[in-house]
Amino acid sequence: MPHSRIAIYPGSFDPITYGHLDIIQRGLKIFKHVIVAVARNSQKNALFNIEERVDLIKTVLKDEPRVSVDTFTGLLIDYVASKEAHVVIRGLRAISDFEYEFQIAQMNSTIGRDIETLFMMTSVQYGYLSSSIVREVCSLRGPVDSFVPPEVKTAMQQKYGLNR
Repeated sequence: MPHSRIAIYPGSFDPITYGHLDIIQRGLKIFKHVIVAVARNSQKNALFNIEERVDLIKTVLKDEPRVSVDTFTGLLIDYVASKEAHVVIRGLRAISDFEYEFQIAQMNSTIGRDIETLFMMTSVQYGYLSSSIVREVCSLRGPVDSFVPPEVKTAMQQKYGLNR
């Protein structure tokens, strides 16, 4: 298998959370460069459109030159190959995540034999955290300061009309 210094971290990131940022920072300890690949998924009812998600991620990671942000459609393995990468990073929160992610990783390695998936266990303090839970808490006027960076909190509050 070819050696790669680039890893792809795919997801919807709607919105990006401290859990996502933790995986990115830990990925940078292993790889020279991490590409945060925002999936264009018309199946999901997103809070932020694709451009807004990319802009938020870029804003939050503006001081990290070893991270780039991109979007993709279609098969992840095709995108990974187009970036000349060979590793996909996936965060796991619970055993329920593992079953789904394991199936996807097996499918990817069957279709794209040069693609490896690196599973990273979420840090303990973020084990419960998901974008959908953060969206729900914010929509109900709950505090999200410990879940997302300030720029993301502000953008979410604007989306929900809570800044009035």
